[in-house]
Amino acid sequence: MSGRILIVDDVAANRIVFRARLAAACYDSVLAVDGAGCLAMAQSAPEGRPDLILLDLDLPDLPGSVVMRRLRADPRSRDIPVIGLAAGDDDETRLAALAAGADDALAKPVTDRMLLARIRNLLRTRGELGPELEIAEAGLGEPPAVFEPSGTIALVSSQKTRALALKAALGRHLRDRLVLLNPAEAMGEAAAGAADVFVVDIPAGEAATASLRLLSELKSRVATRHAAVCVTGLCALGDEAAMAYDLGADDVVGGAVAMPELALRLRSLLRRKHSRDRQRVRVADGLRLALVDPLTGLYNRRHAGPELRAIAARAGESGSGYGVMVVDLDRFKSVNDQHGHAAGDAVLVEVARRLTANLREGDLLARIGGEEFLIALPGSTACEAQLVAERLCHAIEETPFRLASGLGLSITVSIGVAVSVPRTDTRATIDAVVEAADLALLEAKGAGRNQVTLRQSAA
Repeated sequence: MSGRILIVDDVAANRIVFRARLAAACYDSVLAVDGAGCLAMAQSAPEGRPDLILLDLDLPDLPGSVVMRRLRADPRSRDIPVIGLAAGDDDETRLAALAAGADDALAKPVTDRMLLARIRNLLRTRGELGPELEIAEAGLGEPPAVFEPSGTIALVSSQKTRALALKAALGRHLRDRLVLLNPAEAMGEAAAGAADVFVVDIPAGEAATASLRLLSELKSRVATRHAAVCVTGLCALGDEAAMAYDLGADDVVGGAVAMPELALRLRSLLRRKHSRDRQRVRVADGLRLALVDPLTGLYNRRHAGPELRAIAARAGESGSGYGVMVVDLDRFKSVNDQHGHAAGDAVLVEVARRLTANLREGDLLARIGGEEFLIALPGSTACEAQLVAERLCHAIEETPFRLASGLGLSITVSIGVAVSVPRTDTRATIDAVVEAADLALLEAKGAGRNQVTLRQSAA
């Protein structure tokens, strides 16, 4: 089975029919007969929670909108996609569910193709969140935004008069910026990152597939693929609507949709889009922190290893050598003991800055321990590596480190240098070079500190 879907309906016949329809599409179903049962299952242990909820909005114990608000208020169920189902003439109930946070609110009856396309669409979107859901489970996810910022909505139509009328009508219900684009402009460079939501509106008299082609282009291009897309017009019903969802549309609405409902759906798309943007930023920040030392901004030990292997591989291909330095601050413990850890952190930051300023752009600099740094110099000879190390020693020693109190500290470093010479033996390990630099550092420390010791051939 490809997903667990919770069917919430107080009518047994409806539950049976939906379960059969979903089983034919290889979905596993669990059942609830009222709002309380829905909340209990959605907020249970992770292994028992559904991946999506089909929620009848006319339940005996709780209105559908109340169930929705409670689902969205709880971190355990906040991100579960919900499709509300209401009687075909009950627009008020559908709008209330959308306003409460439902991902969609459909009028019954719903065709199998349309329902399954919407389910696939929402499950695919949920799958993209990945680790973010685990972060929320641990209580570390961000709470819902108290203030939702405005966004930019691009109205895309080949008929400017129609687009102007839509802009005027939506402007009465939205505070967001509305811009008009024709299809060519929507796919042009000017649209890159310019819109949070695209409303693709293909009027009567034009091929319905035109909107599907534009949708496919928007979702496949790097510049626009993270924007939400709402398709309206001829693709609102039937097979084209199902196809639009499978191509990645975030919403599909009929051309005759009431403006209050369309505005509500667009605001929902904006919220989701902004939320996904924040999630991508958090993931990017997490990846960056996995590679970068947060204090100094240098690479950390985890990233230094692969970078050093890449330098060694390039050296092997070109037949050149490379230098490795291990740099250690002299008597750094006394800085922390006498002036506090804040002073010690400030010294480390300034050391990182001075080292960076005296290295080439292609050199590797990483903080690999408390007061220990690793440097790799691609293509360097022993003489060149020693000259660089001596320049670094001088750069640290020549100017006192000024603390926030105004006190100046004299800081020195000891540096061990090892050079890998060109070898045909590919079994020579990087570890041997680093170990040689470590031993050279110990010799520099033993010889009185504030100096450089070189081991010319390490591997």
